Amino acid sequence: MGRAYQNRKESMAKTSDMKARVYSRYAREIYVSAKQGGTDPAGNLSLRGVIERAKRAQVPAHVIDKALDKARGVGGEDFATARYEGFGPGGSVVIVDCLTDNPNRTFGDVRQCFTKTKCKLGSPGSVSHLFDHSAILVFAGDDEEAALEALVAADVDVTDIECDGGKVTVFAPHTEYFKAKQALLDVFPNLEFEVDDIQFVAQTSAELGAEDQAVLDNLVDMLEYLEDVQNVYHNVG
Repeated sequence: MGRAYQNRKESMAKTSDMKARVYSRYAREIYVSAKQGGTDPAGNLSLRGVIERAKRAQVPAHVIDKALDKARGVGGEDFATARYEGFGPGGSVVIVDCLTDNPNRTFGDVRQCFTKTKCKLGSPGSVSHLFDHSAILVFAGDDEEAALEALVAADVDVTDIECDGGKVTVFAPHTEYFKAKQALLDVFPNLEFEVDDIQFVAQTSAELGAEDQAVLDNLVDMLEYLEDVQNVYHNVG
């Protein structure tokens, strides 16, 4: 069915500086997930998923362990989620997801990125209605029917499922993430997910000319450089 979605940019980890930023983002996500649902991955599916993604991104074990140890302690940072929406060049739209311990600082930093690229930060809800907030699970296989049967049997509200190039991709509402993942693991116990995430998937894709594309690339690069930014989504194919 060819639905496009934007993965977390693992390719960012090319230089030591970029690696440090990727490690920091995963460590922060692990810390927050462990604080909210417990430090045992066996009983915290969200944490297990983050750790699996961190390992695929080649985050060192000591970084993961340090974040878990920090979550086991008393106190620590009080991180909150923050989401910003805006308008890029050529009719493109952007969503920025953050984890922050200082919302005022983060808002100022994100706004500056939009301002410097002559883009516009919008109000909450101004562009998110143009995206589906989806759980995305990708794994090696070719038995799309067996996967669908497992999901339906578990009463998962599957949005889409496709099989292409020896990989099965499942889309479901973000609220169905845990149920969908567990349903697949129950049927395929040794299943390893290549993508195991909740992302914003654009309902339609925009095309940009070279000049506008360069502006969008610059905006995304500036946003991803910010320590508080976890993910940047847009609707450009």
